[in-house]
Amino acid sequence: MLDYLVRNACLPGENTLVDIAVGHGKIIEIATSLTGDAPVFEAPVFDAGGQLISCGFVESHLHLDKACILGRAKNKTGTLQGAISAVANAKSGFTEDDIYARGARVIEKAITEGTNAVRTHVEIDPGIGLAGFYAIKRLKADYVWAMDIEICVFPQEGLFNYPGTEELLREALDNGADLLGGCPYMDTDPEGQILRLFEMARDYDVDLDFHLDFDLDASWRHLDEVAKQAIAFGWQGRVMIGHVTKLSVLPKAQLDDTIALMRDAGIGLTVLPATDLFLTGRDHDHSIPHGVAPAHKLAAQGVCCTIATNNVLNPFTPYGDCSLSRMANLYANVSQLSTEAELETCFAMVADAPAKLLGRSSKIAVGEAASFIVLPAKSRAQVISEISRPIWGMKDGRVTFAHPAATIFHP
Repeated sequence: MLDYLVRNACLPGENTLVDIAVGHGKIIEIATSLTGDAPVFEAPVFDAGGQLISCGFVESHLHLDKACILGRAKNKTGTLQGAISAVANAKSGFTEDDIYARGARVIEKAITEGTNAVRTHVEIDPGIGLAGFYAIKRLKADYVWAMDIEICVFPQEGLFNYPGTEELLREALDNGADLLGGCPYMDTDPEGQILRLFEMARDYDVDLDFHLDFDLDASWRHLDEVAKQAIAFGWQGRVMIGHVTKLSVLPKAQLDDTIALMRDAGIGLTVLPATDLFLTGRDHDHSIPHGVAPAHKLAAQGVCCTIATNNVLNPFTPYGDCSLSRMANLYANVSQLSTEAELETCFAMVADAPAKLLGRSSKIAVGEAASFIVLPAKSRAQVISEISRPIWGMKDGRVTFAHPAATIFHP
């Protein structure tokens, strides 16, 4: 017996429309025209009308715990340090229920934009304690019907300079945190933090995801130490780095060397265009640099690369609708990408690559989970060029959202 039937769907790269049968949360059949006995096909039907069907978007770097706080935290300088200070001051007023409510608001935005999996970073330190972690852990359980949430705990304000932080990180890992993050540039001992986090990752057998090298000074960086330790600990393929705005100012030869280093160390890259554009170059009054790392160049060389939102309506990024098609379009625009292949790469960086990162399949195939979205487009490149908004979606065979078609009132 079917649970759902999707008719007239366009699979990526295919010209023939197909029907997709869903049962027990899985795709059980794909055919050009499914027919059968009447009782079998009494399941609800969604007519895709020839529009594109795709795996859901995957948000590889988000901060649910400090979202939607513009009313209580102002970044008066517009700088990275101004954002960190504003959030640090506001955190004293955070409660578990407050974090839960703001996080739920963002998750529900993301669901309606076609996202069905998220890696969220959660700040841990003696000031906030584990309130953020427990709030996000509740959200993870409450929204599992529509969103898989992976929790990355990290020391935003430093590790060695903030006694008690390591113990709290370990407590979070003991209680179900999925992986460990870092922020070496905020520590009095950056390389010491990197080493300690690799040691902790080994202790708990978890992946690592660093906020790294958030400036434009190419004369120094922490990337080399992360690569060194990834190889030393055998953690290749288990380390991501986010921001890395220094990569945006490297000459080609240096960038090529860096790509080779990251590939050898098995390190992936996440770019956060909205945040990096907003915070970078505040000390320039002309020829303002954009600070967005050239992820497409790294992806072309086999590095795992993703595009993500990072922050929503807070001092780091005072915008956000959780649309990953919009974020990929923003990246394409900044990076001056326009060909079919280039835009396809941008789509892959908000779908295929982050899905693989979070251990999910991005295939629309028999036997796979019935977790997909329908987009008003004929190709994945068109989704990026037109910032196509998903119109319908399901996760594990359950419909999670739908947008009614717009109506034009001609005279």
